[in-house]
Amino acid sequence: MDKSEKRFERDIESFLISPEGGYTQFCGQDEEGNWVHNRQHDVAKCIYMDVLCEFIEKTQPKEWAKYVKYYGANASEKLYHRLETTISNQGLLYVLRNGIEDMGCKLKVCYFKPESENSSLAAERYEANILGCTRQFRYSTANTNTIDMVLSVNGIPVVALELKNQLTGQDYHCAIKQFKDDRSSKEFAFRLNHRFLVYFAVDLYEAWMTTQLADGNTHFLPFNQGSNGAGVTGGAGNPQNPNGYDTAYLWERVLCKDSLMEILQKYMHLQQEYDKNGNLVKETMIFPRYHQLDVVTKLLEDVKKNGSGKSYLIQHSAGSGKTNSIAWLAHRLTSLHDPNNRIIFDNVVIVTDRVV
Repeated sequence: MDKSEKRFERDIESFLISPEGGYTQFCGQDEEGNWVHNRQHDVAKCIYMDVLCEFIEKTQPKEWAKYVKYYGANASEKLYHRLETTISNQGLLYVLRNGIEDMGCKLKVCYFKPESENSSLAAERYEANILGCTRQFRYSTANTNTIDMVLSVNGIPVVALELKNQLTGQDYHCAIKQFKDDRSSKEFAFRLNHRFLVYFAVDLYEAWMTTQLADGNTHFLPFNQGSNGAGVTGGAGNPQNPNGYDTAYLWERVLCKDSLMEILQKYMHLQQEYDKNGNLVKETMIFPRYHQLDVVTKLLEDVKKNGSGKSYLIQHSAGSGKTNSIAWLAHRLTSLHDPNNRIIFDNVVIVTDRVV
């Protein structure tokens, strides 16, 4: 049995670059263990500009032709500068959802899955997204440090994973320590809402996550199902998985293409807090916990199948994020369609005892 950390990486990669995962291998290993480099990213800029340009040219040929006509051979470099300026001003999440504008050209950097199946063009554009999986991703020119695995959307890195293996004497605690001690928050790549939107510390049995690196003050939250599985009363951790790693749900159900794109579009949220004078005092990137994704997904699936009119009782423990779960559910119900592409709800009303 291959007990190495590299084997753990390779198994995750194998699923992600399969049809079920929906990713393209940018840098990784083949079945014989040989390293394969299909794409090269700009380490200083922490981006695959060739992938982004390829996506835009394929999905928005007229706008890209206008852009190239204006900038000529400098189109890629000008695109990067406009992208970087907009990210610095508005944040990466905004750019993923709204795109950028330069010299009258409106360019989308990704397309999300349409709510209705009536638009073939929208579906084609969504399928054209290039989700990349990179192993041992170098993020700085100041050192040779690498992140075990990085997932990108059309060349833009959005997910970072540090992977540990108990069979080599390490676990997720070691991955968290690595993020705190070896990944400086001063690095260009690790600014809040600038490149990576979420960081995962994963071993064979548990997964933990954060959305902001703050060196020694970085706070990780568990991203586990619970000892008896999602939605079942139990303890901490995850149930045993007879068919693979106990943490396989992370890449099989959460980070696969359709799920990650849905999270980026409909779940992630930049929470901003202001003082009494209207000054911004704090920003927090919200990424749904596993139990929140699970409850909203289950409710939506049932409503799609059975339509409106049913009653549900959802039990959430104190501090588990009920407010966000309610808000995400309400948001999703407003645009939910049945199998015949007809909208299910005309209105969504929330009756609550809180003013949050």
